[in-house]
Amino acid sequence: MRQYPVPLSKSDLMQVESPARYVGGEFNAIIKEDMMEELEKTGKTSYVRFAFCFPDIYEIGMSNLALQILYHVLNDSDFVACERAFSPWLDMDKILREKNITLYSQETKTPLCDFDVLGFTLGYEMCYTNVLQMLDLGKIPFLSKDRGQDDPVICCGGPVTYNIEPMADFFDIVMMGEGEEMILQVCEKIREYKLAKGTDTPISREQLLRNCDTIDGVYVPSLYTCSYSKGTGAQVVPADDTVKKSIRKRIISDLDTCSYPTAPVVSNLRVVHDRSYLEVFRGCIRGCRFCQAGFIYRPVREKSVNVLCEQGRLLEKNTGYDEMGLLSLATSDYTCFPELAENLLTTFEGHHTSLSLPSLRLDSFSLDLMEKVQSTRKSGLTFAPEAGTQRLRDVINKNIKEEDIFSALRLAFMGGWSTVKLYFMLGLPTETDEDVLGIADLAKRIEKLYFDVGRETGQRMRRLDITVSTSLFIPKPFTPFQWEPQNTKEELMRKQRLLKDNMRSRNIHYAWHDFDSSVWEVVLARGDRRLAPVLLEGYQAGHYFDAWDDHFRLNEWVEILEKHGLTIEDFSREFSEEEILPWDHISVGVSKKFLLSERHKAHEEKTTPSCREHCSGCGAAAFGVGECFAKRAATTANDTATTETPAEPIPSEGGAEDAAE
Repeated sequence: MRQYPVPLSKSDLMQVESPARYVGGEFNAIIKEDMMEELEKTGKTSYVRFAFCFPDIYEIGMSNLALQILYHVLNDSDFVACERAFSPWLDMDKILREKNITLYSQETKTPLCDFDVLGFTLGYEMCYTNVLQMLDLGKIPFLSKDRGQDDPVICCGGPVTYNIEPMADFFDIVMMGEGEEMILQVCEKIREYKLAKGTDTPISREQLLRNCDTIDGVYVPSLYTCSYSKGTGAQVVPADDTVKKSIRKRIISDLDTCSYPTAPVVSNLRVVHDRSYLEVFRGCIRGCRFCQAGFIYRPVREKSVNVLCEQGRLLEKNTGYDEMGLLSLATSDYTCFPELAENLLTTFEGHHTSLSLPSLRLDSFSLDLMEKVQSTRKSGLTFAPEAGTQRLRDVINKNIKEEDIFSALRLAFMGGWSTVKLYFMLGLPTETDEDVLGIADLAKRIEKLYFDVGRETGQRMRRLDITVSTSLFIPKPFTPFQWEPQNTKEELMRKQRLLKDNMRSRNIHYAWHDFDSSVWEVVLARGDRRLAPVLLEGYQAGHYFDAWDDHFRLNEWVEILEKHGLTIEDFSREFSEEEILPWDHISVGVSKKFLLSERHKAHEEKTTPSCREHCSGCGAAAFGVGECFAKRAATTANDTATTETPAEPIPSEGGAEDAAE
């Protein structure tokens, strides 16, 4: 393969922490040679050149499944050439600025400003200013309104884009929902725009954006105006009648036929999740009321066992990884989970390839399966009760009982496990000190259970290691708790001290999440377009890599925020149910009426059954799949003779019209 020079000297690379982040050349990376030959001969190409940008360091970006999927979707097309780019760490950032070197792509070392499109995947609000870092180092104007015909089109997708308003002024195009089909449709419009340049009928940049607005799932922020009124919220409306009033997310209805990378790019260095992945299904049947992913990814769609096993076989063959993860929001909720696990274990038998099984729920724990997966060593078990009391678990609709927790852990301890991680949240709606102390009580009773099992069985028990980890509740858009306030920093600190002081044991370790970043995250998660100048000023003052606790400085952000006439409380307060929310012009399928009813049920301490048991009429079933998961699960159960019999689904309250609210 032709070699392309790195725009840095060897001495430059030797000055940075990890040179391998910046040189490319990974196994399975794609360079379209015919495109490069075109460029060398004529200085231009008919391909749409797409830079897939990840606003964090290489090791995190290369662990992102969306990057791998869309990289291959784009490169599988006959008119797009996709390359990758990542945020350079501070050492490389300094070198690029000092030497005036433009940030470049991994594959061909092309400056970002020379691409036709930059596509950012946004999974976390705290990476917003890293988008600005990449635009800055890529020599691209920050604001959409300042870009001209020769500048790349800047687009984004990912879960946090369901409220992209704080970053709306920086993006030309936002893709809502699953991008496998939508991203190619956008690229087709950009190809028409590119080929029309220099002809008698050129397409203006504004017309390109209007053409993209006709694509389902595409949001063009510049075609909308915002108004702000105290007490009624931030209203986003179309600039004229030619622009759609609301933007419905896109979903892929059939995952079996959807493109999936069975020859993903394999990094030359160890990344955060250094394994291959099988995506088992999308969506979640549970409906935990704090969880944004559980609502925005509805409805549930599963891959078939045969497709997953074939993809697993090819992944093992094409990557060389000795570990494969099963990826979903709750892996053991997969309808044919035992069959899938058995088939994969059989496929990998004798190959030294192990399965990683994250997202196992306490009420569906399978000791037999875990014994097979971890036959050589007992690694730790991770569970997420989320709350310390049954009352609060009912408030958040966790739908697990205390007996589920203890029966599962009893089996695990009898099977030889001695390392347990327990995840909880602090600051949940209606939380009291009794709920906080319930976390400590639960951990102590698990500790007692472990030694009781040892006495009952007479077996030799290893040292017990229980890690209790608490994150902080953040009210997220498109959840039943989107209207709830966040506890103040002082109140959260008090609750952490209360828990720490009441959970002292040599077998129990307490880990907690940083306060400051959680306080700022709620501002970004529930913010509006007034935050754009705040973010730009913060970036220019040196605030990026905010997702890294040791680089985040809340006090300085608060000063900038107040300088623009805003406060933390503007965004962390309780939102009234009547006010307009900054994301009300976006539709994720789940109706606002349903979210409100779930909020009310939370305050009444009532639970809602899972989608497998009963259809609650959230609206997502009418959002492209035609029927709810309960009905499809019932069909699957009859076909496979499983023991679970879901309840008959009830009709959706509002159907497609309500879902598009």
